[in-house]
Amino acid sequence: MHRGLIWISVTCFVLFSLPASSQESPSAKRTYHNQLKRIEQPTPLLADFPEFFEPIQESVHFEAPPIVVDDGADLHVRAWRFSYNARGIIEMPNHLKASETAIIMVHPWGIDDGQGWITPEPAGVADFCTIEKNHLAARHTREIVKPFINSLREKVGAVLYSLPGERDPIRHKLYRSFTHKPTPEDRAEGAKELTEKLARFKYEGEPLTPELLLSRDKPVIDYFKQFPGLDSGPKYNNAGFWQLPIPVTTDVDVHPDDVIIYDTEGYEPLKKFLIANGIRHVLLTGYATDMCFCRTTAGYENLSKDFNVFLVGDASLATFPANNTPKFAVNAAISFAALNQLITQVSWVKSEGTAP
Repeated sequence: MHRGLIWISVTCFVLFSLPASSQESPSAKRTYHNQLKRIEQPTPLLADFPEFFEPIQESVHFEAPPIVVDDGADLHVRAWRFSYNARGIIEMPNHLKASETAIIMVHPWGIDDGQGWITPEPAGVADFCTIEKNHLAARHTREIVKPFINSLREKVGAVLYSLPGERDPIRHKLYRSFTHKPTPEDRAEGAKELTEKLARFKYEGEPLTPELLLSRDKPVIDYFKQFPGLDSGPKYNNAGFWQLPIPVTTDVDVHPDDVIIYDTEGYEPLKKFLIANGIRHVLLTGYATDMCFCRTTAGYENLSKDFNVFLVGDASLATFPANNTPKFAVNAAISFAALNQLITQVSWVKSEGTAP
């Protein structure tokens, strides 16, 4: 795995909760020996998909002991974080029980994917904010996220997708939620109603404002007030655009047992659902790394308060204004998250007893 390890002794000891599957009570503690081994000649991280992710390159890497060690572990997740105090990247193996692990995909919006919800013309914005960027993100979903989810679907305890809004009547028929599982007949009816509703909307807003009124003293302030870099409101998207039932993208497979998380319901119902279904670990994928992925209902800022969260760095994309590639933006977003989150990657998640 890694060659030439040099011991660096860290004098402090950190206490972590024992796995719930342990014979001890969940509140019991174990002493974690926070000892770091220097990794000589470390290789770049998140380097498998350079089109989408600029690899993480840091000269100082350490190897640390496992944090998660479940009894009967059958899902092995190598991960890393960055510490300014340790002055480097810290990598560690983790051994999870797959049945106590959920895969969550944040905001897989079905935009410009043939379902009928499309970017308004001539100046509307949604998701990654241009049709071309939406198509690039869709290809990332097809090539990376979809195979990752499907490879683990039969092993993990749950697969969930989060969407904006509330559980409206159409999506209630289409998707399973925390409290409801539609019949095949419900799903067929919901799909028909979705197509009809999305087709009725006029995806057209106003053009860019041709003239702006600027004061002599503060013309820059006036300019951006009247012409901001991102206006997704009714002026450019048309009134009612964000009230439409946003579907899950067709670029992933939604199985009957997969669960939809609705942002408007808030975090507590999600937390209760995961706990009730024996979930302790979360592999987090989805969009956008710098916004929804961290701050919405199923974002890591919520989940990491109650679950062992692993951000699957290359199964996420950040928004990338002023660039034709997301790779630098997602690198920056994941690097910042690594201060207080564990980061993994698709190739580091191994099941059925095969360690990474």
